Amino acid sequence: MANPASYRPKTGEIPTNPGVYRFRDPHGRVIYVGKAKSLRSRLNSYFANPAGLLPKTYAMVHAASSVEWTVVGSELESLQLEYTWIKEFKPRFNVVFRDDKTYPYLAVTMSEKYPRVQVMRGDKRKGTRYFGPYTAGAIRETMDTLLRVFPVRSCSAGVFKRAEASGRPCLLGYIDKCSAPCVGRISPQDHRALADDFCAFMGGEATRFINKLEKQMGDAVAKLDYEHAARLRDDITALRKVFERNAVVLSEDTDADVFALHEDELEAAVQVFHVRGGRIRGQRGWVVEKVEDFSTPDLVEHLLQQVYGEDGDTHGRLPREVLVPVAPSNMEDLAKWLAGIRGAKVDIRVPQRGDKAALMSTVRENAEHALRLHKTRRAGDITVRSQALQELQEALDLPVPLLRIECFDVSHVQGTNVVASMVVVEDGLPKKSDYRKFSITGPAASDDTAAMHDVLTRRFRHYLQDKSAQVDESVLAADGLAVDGLVADGQPEADQAAETEAAALDTTTPAPKAKFAYPPNLVVVDGGQPQVNAAARALKDLGVDDVYVVGLAKRLEEVWLPDSDFPVILPRTSQGLYLLQRIRDEAHRFAITFHRQKRGKAMTVSALDAVPGLGASKRKALLAHFGSVKGVKAATVEELAQAKGIGPALANAIVHHFAADGPEAVTVPAINMTTGEIIES
Repeated sequence: MANPASYRPKTGEIPTNPGVYRFRDPHGRVIYVGKAKSLRSRLNSYFANPAGLLPKTYAMVHAASSVEWTVVGSELESLQLEYTWIKEFKPRFNVVFRDDKTYPYLAVTMSEKYPRVQVMRGDKRKGTRYFGPYTAGAIRETMDTLLRVFPVRSCSAGVFKRAEASGRPCLLGYIDKCSAPCVGRISPQDHRALADDFCAFMGGEATRFINKLEKQMGDAVAKLDYEHAARLRDDITALRKVFERNAVVLSEDTDADVFALHEDELEAAVQVFHVRGGRIRGQRGWVVEKVEDFSTPDLVEHLLQQVYGEDGDTHGRLPREVLVPVAPSNMEDLAKWLAGIRGAKVDIRVPQRGDKAALMSTVRENAEHALRLHKTRRAGDITVRSQALQELQEALDLPVPLLRIECFDVSHVQGTNVVASMVVVEDGLPKKSDYRKFSITGPAASDDTAAMHDVLTRRFRHYLQDKSAQVDESVLAADGLAVDGLVADGQPEADQAAETEAAALDTTTPAPKAKFAYPPNLVVVDGGQPQVNAAARALKDLGVDDVYVVGLAKRLEEVWLPDSDFPVILPRTSQGLYLLQRIRDEAHRFAITFHRQKRGKAMTVSALDAVPGLGASKRKALLAHFGSVKGVKAATVEELAQAKGIGPALANAIVHHFAADGPEAVTVPAINMTTGEIIES
């Protein structure tokens, strides 16, 4: 661990202006981003008395090796720049509000030609409208009920394409829960209008649709069309069932998000009720570990910054009113920032009395319960994970704590479709965003040891390239060519300030995705002594000497070290052995999944495969254009040339190929030889 005094900047060098600062570790990774009204006062607080800092802040300043800062013109700019950098670098020591559970949303993919209604979890996608979050049971029932009134497409892309090619809709099309745009029962414009109505109903305009259907029902009765009136009556009943499921808590013109939190010295739990049209439409919760000595207003500021900044498509998500337990820091600047995201004014208020204060009290009770439940669940988890990591470190006699472990596994069937997987565990928990898959070809696919050597070489070669690029940037910064807060050589100060400000305010630019993040403390390979030695040889060839390697053999669950004739035997009840087994099994599962995908693709045979010069992308273009192999065979040269990527020469080759088979040739459909499924007809 670095001594903070070794990189502490001189007090006179730090400006007193507002700005944003970054702490970096010895590998050049940004590990913390913060903002301050006065950079000098804030940064000096980290170095004046490190021993008096909170434990996590103490760990942060000792894990860092340098600090940089950027001066901005106002506190609003510092708020925007801080959010941009947190989103880009994902610093490990910053406050991160993590969902206390995975909530499903009702999503409508408005960016597609035929919008699709579906239940979605995880990251938000651009061009998709989200409603919720809901509980799993309620969202399925809501979706099933609404499709009766708004028969929007809900099938996957594969089902849609098969129905389009066959000219027959799926089951939902036959039972009137889909308008069947796949077979042309409804035009794209009318189907999009249906999707817009679905979104409007979910957005709080239920009364308008119910009144409209009641009027249509009255007209049908007046015309003695009782059958149509009965259908409308059932539709009204369905809409009222969905509409009345949510309790009325505020006036019908109220759209608000009501936040409340409960905290102790180390953690805080946050709950929010989403109120639309006066009714509770959803609930969501987060738990956060405190890194710095944050006050409650600071926590509220970071909460709103992350919740609304990470939503992506915020149309219909960010309400007119945000109710919070205490006024956040920089409330005026925060309100301006949220208004810029929403495109309209956003009021941040602290309710003092009345219905809104009563609802806030209910949300606070939920937050208290969530924190108690979180601590109850984590008490055992933290103890077991810490014990497993400590046992493993002691058993392997490693000098460093095992903060990050990577496990590699190779999968194949008799040397074909060779693939490998990399899974990552940080602090004893899987980090799925860093999982990687490798395809192995050539000499490296000859045996498991060669494949393992190839995979480790590729993984750490990327790490060395990234590290070299960071060193080059540091050298340029030291030469005055590019450094935050300073003027670059040969560039006017005003121009550079304008560029820095523009970059700070551009929160729409996607952050570059890291290839392999940072190096692990320990590499685990699935296998015995040969695989371990191959992995160690790969690291040695690259000059990587700060990463340790072990292998876990399946038969007796022995732990092998490089260049060792005898394995390390861990007790069968050891938490360290359980951890290794879980990591190994996860790597095996991930590799097997990828191998099956590759094998399925490789075993798919088509009548178009034998056409010379016709690759995979052009085969897809032909099938998309003509719908089936039968359509391709019946097409003329001129018709074939109209397909994307098919020129006259290739069109002639296709016609001649099928003409050579003769008119009585048997049509061979594309078949997945693994499952027997007919893919083309």
